[in-house]
Amino acid sequence: MNSHWTMKTLAGAVLLACAGLAAAATVPAGVKLHETQELVRNNGSEPETLDAALASGVPANNIIRDMFEGLTAADANGKIVPGVAESWKQADAHTWVFKLRKNAKWSNGDAVTAEDFVYSLRRFVDPATASKYAATYGIFLLNAKEIIEGKKPVTEVGVKAVDPYTLEIKTPFPVSFLPEVVSNPQLAPLHKATIEKFGKDWTKPANMVSNGAFTLKDWLVNSKITLAKSPTYWDAKNVQLNKITYLSVEDGNADVKLYESGENDWVYQLPPGTFDKYKAQYPKEIRNTDMLGLRYYSLNNADPVLKDIRVRQALSMAIDRDILAQRVTADGQTPAYGVIVKGTAGADVTAYDWAKWPMDKRVAEAKKLMAAAGVAPGTKIKFSYNTSDYHKKMAIFAASEWKTKLGLDVELEAMEFKVLIKKRTDKDYQMARNGWVADYNDATTFLTLVQCDSDQNYHNSCNRKASALIDEGNQSLDPAKRKALLTQAAKMIMDDYPMIPLLQYTVPRLVKPYVGGYSTTNALDRYRAKDLYIIKH
Repeated sequence: MNSHWTMKTLAGAVLLACAGLAAAATVPAGVKLHETQELVRNNGSEPETLDAALASGVPANNIIRDMFEGLTAADANGKIVPGVAESWKQADAHTWVFKLRKNAKWSNGDAVTAEDFVYSLRRFVDPATASKYAATYGIFLLNAKEIIEGKKPVTEVGVKAVDPYTLEIKTPFPVSFLPEVVSNPQLAPLHKATIEKFGKDWTKPANMVSNGAFTLKDWLVNSKITLAKSPTYWDAKNVQLNKITYLSVEDGNADVKLYESGENDWVYQLPPGTFDKYKAQYPKEIRNTDMLGLRYYSLNNADPVLKDIRVRQALSMAIDRDILAQRVTADGQTPAYGVIVKGTAGADVTAYDWAKWPMDKRVAEAKKLMAAAGVAPGTKIKFSYNTSDYHKKMAIFAASEWKTKLGLDVELEAMEFKVLIKKRTDKDYQMARNGWVADYNDATTFLTLVQCDSDQNYHNSCNRKASALIDEGNQSLDPAKRKALLTQAAKMIMDDYPMIPLLQYTVPRLVKPYVGGYSTTNALDRYRAKDLYIIKH
């Protein structure tokens, strides 16, 4: 997905205690608020679920982040701030202790306690839950890997309620950035009694009990989701918005039309090629932020055509990422040739040697590779993507590159986002559009896309030597050694061509000038409604 800032060296016990004051919407002096504190923002597509443990797409996580608060949270600038935990410390190399605030409440008035986190984290790693993120975050919880594989009971996960307001988390290796990891919605507490009473229906508006700044008011499938300010939220007095509406508009042009007609305050993402036009038209409303995120195409490495590494390499070599960035998306994104993007802590960016070659030399080599692999011109390949002008334009460009340079016949297949997610998860595809926004600022968030046994690796690919290097790096207390090992692993994996890196994300959008609290330094593109407010206009 879909962070964050400094990796601290462990010297004995590293203390990362924070003040119990969590920043909410900070309204600058002199700013007058609108009498109606309501925000409408487009969310790009219909969320596949509102169950935090099952969410994998960015649209679902955006909404869940407003309804459920974890131990920590990321503020508008991407800085980690207290959530339900008011302070935390690393007691030893493998132990973190979180002190919970005593005024945190569920929307039904129940107190939020350490046991709620124990329940939700056990449920999260339980194989019966079948979370697509269990292994992604489970690697940071002691015994979670074995639990996910069915080798240990869920009660063995390294999470313990020391007392009602103290939670202890044990990690299998030193994780200096755990406060960033636990800011993710998948690790938020869930209300046990509600889930046990309603089963799968617990996420319906009439049933849901949440602990965040907002509650679920209404859910019109494929249209909009409405949230209302929660009166029981511990920091309710500092929450300005009373209502937030999430639209599920996939068409970028329709999104902009709603914005221009005043029915939408926040465009999800501008259609490709329109950035300069709207920048000139709405100079004070354009927003564009560099992100810790990677656009890439997934390749099914077990597919009869794609199982040959030479074919996968040729497909990657043939795409001119400079033209893609400058003329097709044309919104400030930069070409990417590896799984790690610029600005990521814990590993260096790697790139292929051929990335610097002139295109005619690249094409000549790619043709040789295809011929050696026995793939003749006219060979058909199916490419799956989710319905959106943005992804369609990129897909048409890529298909044209493969057709004109390699003679391949690419069939483009558009579908709803949740259908694409299922196709990728089931590994029921040949090639598929994909993208990843960091969940925390460390190389492991990107390596999860290509690592052996990861639930985010949809490629049927595995390099055991590289995975061993990642494990060795994670066990190291020396940041320089860890970085070298993770960089080496990333390069080794990308030399197998499991996927095609394309661009490092930016998020070009229009946001009304009266939406206060929006930051352009948020590299994870996470905005909590509690940090936002509507200025008088």
